[in-house]
Amino acid sequence: MPIRILIATELGDIHAELYPDQAPLTVANFLRYVDAGYFVDGSFWRTCVVDPDNQPANEIKIEVIQATIRSDKADDKFDPIPLERTTLTGLRHSDGALSMARFTPDSAQCDFFICINDQPSLDFGGMRNPDGQGFAVFGQVTAGMEVVRTINRAPLVEQTLTPPLAIHHITRLQA
Repeated sequence: MPIRILIATELGDIHAELYPDQAPLTVANFLRYVDAGYFVDGSFWRTCVVDPDNQPANEIKIEVIQATIRSDKADDKFDPIPLERTTLTGLRHSDGALSMARFTPDSAQCDFFICINDQPSLDFGGMRNPDGQGFAVFGQVTAGMEVVRTINRAPLVEQTLTPPLAIHHITRLQA
């Protein structure tokens, strides 16, 4: 059964549901950060756009916004989690998908991103990340995509939102 959450930002609310049945390790990891309050005063700090292109070093372009925990918790992260590949979960990087950011497989900790439009190059076998392992989708925006799109179009320098956009808090909602 999906778990509903609210991402309260300075530009408005984003509602999403998480899928613990398909991505149990990733959902549990994300909720550890939520429940411990790490996203209180966190931020959306990164955006990738295709027009104008702010990804000149990447052959494969994506559209996402990326969030992180509040700065005073940056050195107090939980251990990285195993990558739950889209081939195992059945979830895809569709418009509004929530997914964990990572560098190498099994390195995701707290940063997550939200897809703008379908991003199949982020699924297993997609080549946005040269290892082809993809990223771990664990949820889906159910309301507030206009907020996501507004964040995606906010002022930036290269891929960094300037200034970062505040996340007031992320909370679980009652079923």
